[in-house]
Amino acid sequence: MDLSDLPNIDPDRFNGPDVDFLKLSGAADHAPRILLLYGSLRDNSYSRFAAEEAGRLLNAMGCETRFYNPRGLPQPDDDDGSHEKVTELRDLATWSEGMVWSSPERHGAMTGIMKSQIDWLPLKMGGVRPTQGKTLALMQVSGGSQSFNAVNQMRILGRWMRMATIPNQSSVPKAWSEFENGRMKPGPLYSRIVDVMEELVKFTYLMRGRTDYMLDRYSERVETAAQVRARVNKTD
Repeated sequence: MDLSDLPNIDPDRFNGPDVDFLKLSGAADHAPRILLLYGSLRDNSYSRFAAEEAGRLLNAMGCETRFYNPRGLPQPDDDDGSHEKVTELRDLATWSEGMVWSSPERHGAMTGIMKSQIDWLPLKMGGVRPTQGKTLALMQVSGGSQSFNAVNQMRILGRWMRMATIPNQSSVPKAWSEFENGRMKPGPLYSRIVDVMEELVKFTYLMRGRTDYMLDRYSERVETAAQVRARVNKTD
């Protein structure tokens, strides 16, 4: 575990998930694949800085991470889905096993940039649901006092998209005072991001190979059976 890029970490207390245990359970056959999204285009974007800190932590925990830059993404319904930025986003969503969504709070809500990225992720692409069963961690940054409006909104979206949204979450108030030269200062707010990333990795391992079982629904089994009966009756 490489901690050289994590100056705020106490190496004696940073263990990450118990990979040896996970290997014994058959869950750790490859590195968790985590996609990180952020909700601002500013050069000094604190939501991006927070996501980058999360990415460093995930890498130290043995994950493979990729970031999506939302610059140039068209508005939902302003394109038929063939735009290269839409294709890139959907390909990354399909690649990933888990995601981190990091948004500023603007006017008491997540930003439109964050929401546009989520809106471009369809519930179905052909026969594949690109978000179903994937794990999700939520973070927000605020310019003022601490708030949870953005993470609460994103939690609703994660549930709607049938993602395994982890219980822990991060909210960074007065973000302008928590970062210096693009890096987050040590303290309880940074430690909370460490907690959230540890929990995300654990849930990602635990969900691996169990997604179909965890998301199997009686109502959908009934609907599928009815569709099969209808097709059989039509061919008779």
